[in-house]
Amino acid sequence: MKDIEQRGLYFEEFEVETRYLHRPGRTITEADNVLFTTLTMNMQGLHLDAAWSATQPFGQRIVNSMLTLATLVGSSVAQLTQGTLVANLGFGEVAFPNPLFHGDTLYSETVVTEKRLSSSRPGQGIVTLAHTARNQDGVVVATASRIALVWCRDAHGERAAP
Repeated sequence: MKDIEQRGLYFEEFEVETRYLHRPGRTITEADNVLFTTLTMNMQGLHLDAAWSATQPFGQRIVNSMLTLATLVGSSVAQLTQGTLVANLGFGEVAFPNPLFHGDTLYSETVVTEKRLSSSRPGQGIVTLAHTARNQDGVVVATASRIALVWCRDAHGERAAP
């Protein structure tokens, strides 16, 4: 019997200008938002206070942008970096052009914009990823660039993490 274990991509497998669609989407509930917001000690009324938020520009509570960002990046892990990531080196150009609301479904995609071998860490490469999140109507709700340090295949073998 042949075993196949899900893993991310090794450095050699990333292709510049390739778009990866991450599925399924994730519907964000009120419970998700309240739990994340309170766990991270973000007491912003826009996330927790329904009555007050109703008087604000969006007319209702909005999903915590850090939950949106975490879900956007997290949805890419199984397809791109599970077991092949050494470390996230940084995030840049994070934007939230439109709000996400309770009950919205977040769909994400990632485009590989650059890659190069690490000059200081043999057997590892640096990949720049452009993440985009859209709601169920196709409206962009978040974008972020991420620089990831990943293993090269020969340096890591087939030892993907669980």
